[in-house]
Amino acid sequence: MTDFGGAIKKSREFDVALLGVPFDKKASYLRGAALGPQAIRAASTSKAINEWTEYGVNLEKETTWVDLGDVDVTGEFLEVFSRIETSVLHILERNAIPVVLGGDHSITYPVVKAFAKKFDSLDVLHFDAHPDLYDELYGDRYSHACPFARIAEEGLVQNIVQVGLRSVTGEHRKKARAHGIRMIEMKDIQDIPILRFSNPLYVSFDIDALDPAFAPGVSHHEPGGLSTRQAIQIIHALEAEIVGMDVVEVNPQQDQNGITAAAAVKIIMEILGKTILMKK
Repeated sequence: MTDFGGAIKKSREFDVALLGVPFDKKASYLRGAALGPQAIRAASTSKAINEWTEYGVNLEKETTWVDLGDVDVTGEFLEVFSRIETSVLHILERNAIPVVLGGDHSITYPVVKAFAKKFDSLDVLHFDAHPDLYDELYGDRYSHACPFARIAEEGLVQNIVQVGLRSVTGEHRKKARAHGIRMIEMKDIQDIPILRFSNPLYVSFDIDALDPAFAPGVSHHEPGGLSTRQAIQIIHALEAEIVGMDVVEVNPQQDQNGITAAAAVKIIMEILGKTILMKK
């Protein structure tokens, strides 16, 4: 299905598990993010890239990384969300690291619900152009524009830090203040922030955190974002125990020459490499 430069193995035992969620029924504008997992897998081929991260982690040698395929996304969305939560929890119960491929950003809500059952204290680092803190969008409380509102309201995590924001409304700011969410907006980024987390950390990376010049394959183009290099530098500078991640909102129908899917692969590999380095 995929190999991430040759790092993916076939094994019944594993410490890292890839899980696709080809779901975009909660997208508020263009559909196409459901094709994201397939596109990211295709871009990860060892015919194009190798298994090494920039800081010298060999993901083939230093992980037992498997691909568990895709969650069944047929049926009513609450059923889908329940399957997502159960699938992620099964990975966590094996003390493995879930690497979740979206899909639209609504999937992060059931993913984090699974993490909240495993970890008493959890922090979230959220890369995005948008805060995803709407109480509802077009009457939908489970829209891809709402997952962090639900996560915060339900007290699923202790701390949320959002990076790359450049489409923030007054409603978002009010919600962030009410729940102690830290927003690092693009207008305020002069130097690479060094982010430290005391609790286990979940990283949710909406690919539109990157400027459209670096990630054109998204449903909502928002100019003025992070470069791929800036995002990687923030990841490299992290001081945290990373326990899981998702990369969402890759829309290959809007992509050019697979640029966005390739960026997603790079981000995943560098986050996983950082995870391994911090364990060392």
